[in-house]
Amino acid sequence: MTLRQMLEQGRLELFLAEVPEPEENAWYLLQSCFSDKDFSYRRNDYFLHQEDEADESVQRRFFAAVKKRSQRIPLEYILGYTEFMGLVFEVDENVLIPRQDTELLVETVVPFCAGKRVLDLCTGSGCIGLSIAVAGMPDEVVLSDISEKALETAERNLLRLQRRHGKLLHTKQGISIICGDLWDPVQGTFDVIVSNPPYIETGEIPKLMPEVKDFEPTSALDGGAEGMDFYEKILKRASGYLNQGGMLCLEIGYNQGESVRGLMEKQGFSDVRVSKDLAGHDRVVAGKYIDQ
Repeated sequence: MTLRQMLEQGRLELFLAEVPEPEENAWYLLQSCFSDKDFSYRRNDYFLHQEDEADESVQRRFFAAVKKRSQRIPLEYILGYTEFMGLVFEVDENVLIPRQDTELLVETVVPFCAGKRVLDLCTGSGCIGLSIAVAGMPDEVVLSDISEKALETAERNLLRLQRRHGKLLHTKQGISIICGDLWDPVQGTFDVIVSNPPYIETGEIPKLMPEVKDFEPTSALDGGAEGMDFYEKILKRASGYLNQGGMLCLEIGYNQGESVRGLMEKQGFSDVRVSKDLAGHDRVVAGKYIDQ
């Protein structure tokens, strides 16, 4: 079987399994089969060799991956990585897969992070806090999560960034990882606190795509009956962990902008703003805490 025949067969199997974007998915799965041989394998390499016979080992790996994807296992979990803010992060079943929408959260706080102490609450894979460490030039970044398994993934991502992009990590005091329920393990105060907490309404989770509801960690999705549980818990104590004039920035669901804005203002935050993502949906709420 040639590479072209492999790719076409894989695309067809994914199409019949009703996998979204079957052609693109088939390509990424094929590309991953060569990652240990040629990390820079690109489409032009494929077009030059598409009529070459594929090794049996490559065929086995490719169709095993296609079978997993046909079961609606997320592509990123099969590949073992995804891109976020121009960086590559490891992902597995213990963490949410970073979405492009979440980049707005990073972009919102980066201008305020230089020389500051930053906390990433509910860090998961660490993609938010680590991206801030690269782009924002903070003095220190703390990554926090209740899941030990998630933090193992975050630690691997930190080590990978240190190996590959060490010169881009500008933190003077370094990056630390702590484990516990929201504020319980947090010590000291911060200039910027950022969080992408669970915010999906419990009743909406069964309606999500199979890739999300069946494979991503429910504990990182479920925000309670109205999706507001974690916002209420975070905002109840946030002011005690912010320096004067410090910023709190939260990712939100498309219909939660006004509710979360109201909670922040009720807790004494000022200049509270709701920002929209590229699709025009409310995505980020940010405000400053000034002790009266």
